This record gives sequence, C-alpha cells and structure tokens, in this order.
Amino acid sequence: MSLSFSGRVALVTGGGAGIGRATALAFAHEGLKVVVSDVDAAGGEGTVELIRTAGGEAIFVGCDVTRDAEVKALLDATLAAYGRLGYCFNNAGIEIEKGKLAEGSEAEFDAIMGVNVKGVWLCMKHQIPQLLAQGGGAIVNTASVAGLGAAPKMSIYAASKHAVIGLTKSAAIEYAKKKIRVNAVCPAVIDTAMFRRAYEADPKKGEFAAAMHPVGRIGTVEEIATAVLYLCSDGAAFTTGHALAVDGGATAI
Repeated sequence: MSLSFSGRVALVTGGGAGIGRATALAFAHEGLKVVVSDVDAAGGEGTVELIRTAGGEAIFVGCDVTRDAEVKALLDATLAAYGRLGYCFNNAGIEIEKGKLAEGSEAEFDAIMGVNVKGVWLCMKHQIPQLLAQGGGAIVNTASVAGLGAAPKMSIYAASKHAVIGLTKSAAIEYAKKKIRVNAVCPAVIDTAMFRRAYEADPKKGEFAAAMHPVGRIGTVEEIATAVLYLCSDGAAFTTGHALAVDGGATAI
C-alpha cells in the first residue's frame, strides 16, 4: 500500500534533529510542504536545507512550545507561508532526569512537564481550530513506551508521556466527528544523538539497551518517521485515539 495524503502541508515541532528531522524529510519526500520548528535554529535550518537540497519545499520557524504566544506565531507563520495546514507532528520533547523519584527536583519536573505536556497541549490548542476551519486533518503526538508502563529512574518523564497519551485520546474523542484524527507514536530506544550521548561513555549500557528489545537492536529514526506518516496518511482514516508502540517488541514482554 502506498501512502496518500489529502492535505499538502505538514508541521513538525522538534524538527531540528533525530525523529523530528527524519519525519520532516519523510513528509517532504512524499511531496508535502513542510514547516520545521525547533528552539534550535541551527538544527531547524539544517533540516530545511536538507529538504531543499533534495528538491522539496520547507521553511523554518523558531518556537518554544512552552510559550503560548510563540505557538500561535508558529501557526500564523504556517498559514502565511502555505495558506493551510494538513498534518501536525507534535514531537518537541526533553528527557533530563537520571534518578529515582525522590531524588528529582522541582526544576526538572517543571522543565519536563512544560515541554512534553504543556507544549503538546498548546500545539493542539492552536492547531485544532485551524483544522476545524479546513474541515479536518491529522495530528500525531510523540509519546513513548515510557507512557505505556513504568520507567524506573525516569518517573517524571514517564508521567509526562502518560499525559501525552491522555491528551491524545481525549482530543481524538472530542473531535472524531469533525474529521480530525489524533494519534500518538510511542518509540522505545531509538538511535538518536540523545541516545549516543547517554551511552557513548559506557558501551555496555548500549548493549543493554539493545537487549531490551526482543528484535535484538534499537530502532532507527526512519522507522519512527514511517509510523508517523502512516498515522497521518489516508490509509489510517479509521485510526484515531491510538498510541502506537514502535518498540521492537519491548512492550509485548
């Protein structure tokens, strides 16, 4: 089955690297115009340059998703450039804690919840009215397998991703009859710069991460991008309110 898209514009937050960059490139490969957003201007502009070099069309709009005014400005810039919005991949997120629950700080809690939860909420808050005005569209939020179960020494992060799934399911039901589909993608350990920074000092940790997945390896950013595009595509027209685990079998254990 080939992917097909009835909308022609995709918005990707956290598009400056990793899963966001791979997904922006995948959207562009399918012929969509892409709005790449990130707090990292160099990374975001780099993604746009990769898209343009490959013959695609894209713009970069800087945005801190924890700030309402900046999220609204992101939507305004998208409409100013392309006139409409078809697909939203709310991917911006952080992961900074490394200790047990009682060892966490209020600053860590506020930072993680601010980006991972408030950021997704603000993005949908501004995206949904535009999708309603157009007669529909699709949203995919980045959750995690940590949002489907426990994540020892990452309790705040796990809570934030459980919240993303809650926001996703609730919005999906609220707007199901308005032709707006809302789903989440739940990656396990993926080969990103964040992963390499975490494990490059201790190769044994990398081996442990691979062993967590029954398939015997960690995932790639392209595999997550493929899942996101499927959830956005017309082929997933009967899929909404779903949290799709892309995890090498990790949650099946």
